[in-house]
Amino acid sequence: MREFFDIIIVGGGPAGLTAAVYARRAGKSVLVLEKEGFGGQIASAPKVENFPGFAAISGAELADRLFSQAEALGARLELEEVTEITSGAVKTVTTDYGAYDCAALILATGMRHRTLGLAGEDTLSGISYCAVCDGAFYAGKDVAVCGGGSTALQDALFLSEVCRHVTVIHRRAAFRGDPILVDALRKRENVSFALEAEVVALTGRDGALEALTLRHLDGRLETLTVSGLFEAVGQMPQEVLSRQLGLADEGGFLRAGEDCRTAANGVFAAGDCRAKSVRQLTTACADGAVAALAACDWCAHMS
Repeated sequence: MREFFDIIIVGGGPAGLTAAVYARRAGKSVLVLEKEGFGGQIASAPKVENFPGFAAISGAELADRLFSQAEALGARLELEEVTEITSGAVKTVTTDYGAYDCAALILATGMRHRTLGLAGEDTLSGISYCAVCDGAFYAGKDVAVCGGGSTALQDALFLSEVCRHVTVIHRRAAFRGDPILVDALRKRENVSFALEAEVVALTGRDGALEALTLRHLDGRLETLTVSGLFEAVGQMPQEVLSRQLGLADEGGFLRAGEDCRTAANGVFAAGDCRAKSVRQLTTACADGAVAALAACDWCAHMS
């Protein structure tokens, strides 16, 4: 017989962990399933400066605090990948380890990294999406960061402290990220900018990245020799489960309003996977709280 939980939460990022905290405080049995690592992508952020109550905190520390809080309250947290969900009065969640039943389901599956779509991108070593995770491997080497948002700028700042030289590549003339980060980068002597340019090809040798081909706005091609490319060109929803349930919009995001309720009874959406205009750490946590309370109401309605 499968284990039964009042609420199963798919995704162990800020939204999912916040939902676990609220649901456990309401006395519900809770299982959180995460396929990669608890804390979500914020765990790899070198510094978080826009979360209320903390002037600055590392993403890893914040993620650890969220995890510890949910665990201390009695939530069960498992590293398992969800492969299938069967929706009904009782929902069945199948993972690569087994299957579980629940009355209410919260999807907090977050986002995945967008790629450049270039040949060799998924086979060459030297391609990374996490400067904090992989930056040390490129100490004393030349690298590039591709992107124009705050994540790309933060990555470049971090890498400039360990790498010989960092080239920031952005297809526009101005950055979308925080101006304070741009100002900080411009003061670094080992940082240069390739603006109004895009990476159009990767060159490798013996399976390792060796150079990038850049195409400038005027059509000019340039070869940039680097040992590593850090991509920060946006994110896409983890849409497999939402499409499986028929709850995804055209972009793959879960259709749910500010009440976090989807069209499926007892299924709720929280965090960056939800269709909305603002995706920030604070809004992910807010979604987690709203979804958890709505799920608790659903459980009470079903009992």
